[in-house]
Amino acid sequence: MIGKLAKSVREYKTPSILSVVFIALEVVLEVFLPLVCSDLVNFIEGSSVPGMDTAITHNFTLLGINTGVSVTGALDAGAIGYVFAYAGMLIAMAGLSLTCGLLSGMFCARASAGFAKNLRKDLYYTIQDFSFENIDTFSTSSLVTRLTTDVTNVQNAYMMIIRIAVRSPLMFLASLIMAFMKNWFIALIFLGAALLLLGAMALIPRKAMPIFNRVFKKYDNMNLRIQENVHAARAVKAFVREDYEIQKFDTAATDVRKDFTKAETLLALSNPIVYFIMFVLILTTCTLCTVFIVNGQTDPNFHTIGGELNLGDLSALVQYAIMILMSMIMLVMVFVMIVMAVESARRIVTVLDTKSTLESPEGGKTEVADGSIEFDHVDFSYAGDDEKCALKDADIKIKSGEVIGILGGTGSSKTTLVQLIPRLYDVTEGSVKVGGVDVREYDLESLRKNVAMVLQKNVLFSGTIKENIRWGKPDATDEEIVEACKLAQADEFISQMPDGYDTFIEQGGTNVSGGQRQRLCIARALIASPKIIIFDDSTSAVDTKTDALIRQAMKESLPEATKIIIAQRVSSFEGADRIIVMDGGRISAVGTHDELMKSSPIYREAYEIQNKKSDDEEGNDAVAE
Repeated sequence: MIGKLAKSVREYKTPSILSVVFIALEVVLEVFLPLVCSDLVNFIEGSSVPGMDTAITHNFTLLGINTGVSVTGALDAGAIGYVFAYAGMLIAMAGLSLTCGLLSGMFCARASAGFAKNLRKDLYYTIQDFSFENIDTFSTSSLVTRLTTDVTNVQNAYMMIIRIAVRSPLMFLASLIMAFMKNWFIALIFLGAALLLLGAMALIPRKAMPIFNRVFKKYDNMNLRIQENVHAARAVKAFVREDYEIQKFDTAATDVRKDFTKAETLLALSNPIVYFIMFVLILTTCTLCTVFIVNGQTDPNFHTIGGELNLGDLSALVQYAIMILMSMIMLVMVFVMIVMAVESARRIVTVLDTKSTLESPEGGKTEVADGSIEFDHVDFSYAGDDEKCALKDADIKIKSGEVIGILGGTGSSKTTLVQLIPRLYDVTEGSVKVGGVDVREYDLESLRKNVAMVLQKNVLFSGTIKENIRWGKPDATDEEIVEACKLAQADEFISQMPDGYDTFIEQGGTNVSGGQRQRLCIARALIASPKIIIFDDSTSAVDTKTDALIRQAMKESLPEATKIIIAQRVSSFEGADRIIVMDGGRISAVGTHDELMKSSPIYREAYEIQNKKSDDEEGNDAVAE
């Protein structure tokens, strides 16, 4: 998982390395500051001026503890200069440490933001390569959560890893080494406190991790509620279901809140534990060091455990104790962030590791000879199970340039049949050939450029009408766009819009009617001049007159293209060379209108019902007149 994510660092390796280098330099400078301060205090405490007749008694008070030690001596001009030299050294080291910290933060921000950008791009590119089968595996809301919330969690964790996770262990080790140099006994106490703290912290993520694993699935559910409500806002208002939908969303949001509350309550225990151990350690250090210093200076026979101590050493040890425990606090912060990010990383890698079930063959064919189609005893199952086939033994040949109608009830696998032509799915058994070649032998991009589909669910993207039409042909001229829209009977309503072809289409095409949306999608398919064009119930929202005009325009403008029309209206098949009747995932009958009226009860029933309805409507109109 780490190796997979690391591939997204790419050009941001240098900032990542520089962040680590500068944070290491900052730590080195910081751990030497208490050492210099200690030497300065020891120098002042022990300095005297030769030849002076008087003595000055200095009482040093450190951290509010009066040592009671009387130091005799005075500072001469040379000693004062030495003090200023120490002060200059401290200022220089503090300045360098600050500079290193700032540079580390700058490079860390650049590296983590760049890593997140690459990771999102990698995820997005992976999703774009997904087949329909892959897309069916992940819900839309889940993919959105992975591209947003999950990537942000991983980005924050990466930022912590290349900065805080480097700083904290280095600070801990360096401070502990310095403490051992001052007094090994006190340093052992520091080490024991740190180990105690790590042991306590290790128990928290074991409880929190299962909660985080669960909460991200609930995040997906909450995002699904949002997506559904925004997409179906008109339906919600039409049926006055706002209160019901609000209640569903509130339930999903409450589930997320409860799990996050449990997890963050566990993680929040880390701070009080750390601070309690830190204050106890400082109190212990000050008490022991004071006893050692006072007894060592008042009793010549007293031997300090772990080495001699003086005022400067006490100052340094207290600072090192704080550094050690603060590094533990930062490690806990990193730990918390990583715990949250692990599940996010796993979800991201699941997408990145998912390979498209459909891939272009190496050296695939790029030329499609014509629009002929052949289904050779095709079986297809969405689940890949031969016992649960959605399409069974489909066997038919379609000549290039033919107009083919497909009729069938709901669930009869009409859409499934045509989705195999541009290889949106692969057959389970048998083969599908286009231009005399198995579709699995074609380069996918070349095949799909020659097979245009107007889907059952018409989708327009946010942008102008021109931009939407150019999806079919990116380099299309304005004249070609207008011509395609005229063929699709869309030019009339576009011309009446204030901005014409520059009219902005809202996301999903919500600012145009259903029929207008269908005609724009038809124009987008026609402009590509494909060898095969498939209409999947894509004229259901237009009237019969417009439907007939579209079919006539296609016949005249694309005479050599094979046209496949899926529809529920028998009138949509007027002029079709042949009509395929689907029933229960099988091809029930194939023939012309007259042939099917004699041989297919399904087709005859559909025709009679629709024509009876038309006759009734005409009769009602006559009575009304």
